[in-house]
Amino acid sequence: MIQTFTNTPYDQLEVGMEAESQRLVLADDLYVFANSSGNLNPMHLPREDGDGDGLPEAVTPSMWLAAQISAVMGNKLPGPGTLYRSHNLEFCGRAHAGDEILVKVVLVAKEPDRVVRFHTTVSRLSDGAVIVRGEATVFAPEHSLSFKADDIPGLTVQRHQHFDRLIEMVEPMPAMPTAVIAPEEGNSLGGALLGFDHTIIDPILIGDPAKIMAAAEALGRDLSGFEIISEPDHAKAAARAVALVHEGRAKAVMKGHLHTGLLLSAVFKRDGGLRTGRQISHVFVMDVPGLSELLLITDAAINISPDLETKVDITQNAIDLAIALGIEEPRVGILSAVETVNPKIPSTIDAAVLSKMADRGQIKGGIVDGPLAMDNAIDLGAARTKGIKSLVAGRAQILVVPNMEAGNMLAKELTFVAHAEAGGIVVGAQVPIILTSRADDDAARLASCAVAALAEHGAHK
Repeated sequence: MIQTFTNTPYDQLEVGMEAESQRLVLADDLYVFANSSGNLNPMHLPREDGDGDGLPEAVTPSMWLAAQISAVMGNKLPGPGTLYRSHNLEFCGRAHAGDEILVKVVLVAKEPDRVVRFHTTVSRLSDGAVIVRGEATVFAPEHSLSFKADDIPGLTVQRHQHFDRLIEMVEPMPAMPTAVIAPEEGNSLGGALLGFDHTIIDPILIGDPAKIMAAAEALGRDLSGFEIISEPDHAKAAARAVALVHEGRAKAVMKGHLHTGLLLSAVFKRDGGLRTGRQISHVFVMDVPGLSELLLITDAAINISPDLETKVDITQNAIDLAIALGIEEPRVGILSAVETVNPKIPSTIDAAVLSKMADRGQIKGGIVDGPLAMDNAIDLGAARTKGIKSLVAGRAQILVVPNMEAGNMLAKELTFVAHAEAGGIVVGAQVPIILTSRADDDAARLASCAVAALAEHGAHK
């Protein structure tokens, strides 16, 4: 919605005029202020303990509160065209993230040369307490002016709130024994140790001991107490990890510094691998800035051109994982280029069949609809514009892509263009398989470990 602001020029101002606004203080406001001002005082950061009492303070910066006074004068009274001359302030209380505030300005004097003075206050609505008071002197606009705020870019705060929730979910669980294959350089070993530091996984390191120790030394880590199984050959190291699963010693497998094909060859092996009665597939679990919940994308790494039967398992695998992540009845959008069934586009036919199979109980645990184009799968406005009536359209939590190319491009576009964090695991095997990339940052590596732990926990409920 485009806002229009209209001013009151100097010659129309009268003593006693007033204006006010209400605003809810959001945690995101504090992050935006920290970035724009450069003030990184932990007292003002929502997740930090700034005074050592063991609790985050999330105190609203005093100058952010002062800026809300400036907003009332710049937007309402006198309005567009106003410029500051001075502002005397007394900060007599505090606001915190989650508080609602009332900002009020009252015109108390008109002076020559378009100078006007305002009494200013900021109060907490919960108890009416005044937390800021002062007097502002401004230059009022000379001419009437209306301004449409139609070209102001929006801001998306990049945080990992959904990944943080996953990590909180696994904290009470015992660390999951995990066979880590070839953690022979800093990224792969660091990812495993990060999961260990957060008590999510208990790594068993398999690979070349000399390379593993060299990577640990570069990271400044002591590996005393960690089990290291010597197996320099990567194919044999992958086979050893699979054997640890069969021996009951490992509940998950984690990819280190080896080619994904070598790992999957050991997993897919018909005799002694980790196959089950269901097709193995990959799920990206994504924390996308601006989305109110996790977004799962499948399959973007394993099945290149899945047929309908394979897509059934891909869809069911993703639903089962979403449920393990705390999504009670996942909404699944089956993607294609269009949202109508077109015999010339085979993926639309597959999507329609998968939707009907879910209606008949052949796919369980989620609400499945398709075909859906990307826009009307995740945007309610786009779905309504197209006249799509669906429990999934505009609100999909799982996106099932037509093929691996589409899924891989979609996931990487979200990661590198929309600045999403992406964790991911292979599902449908006997245990979760953590696939990490050298491009993953710490948040993504940690999230992948958390997703695997939740998947393993969910499989044994």
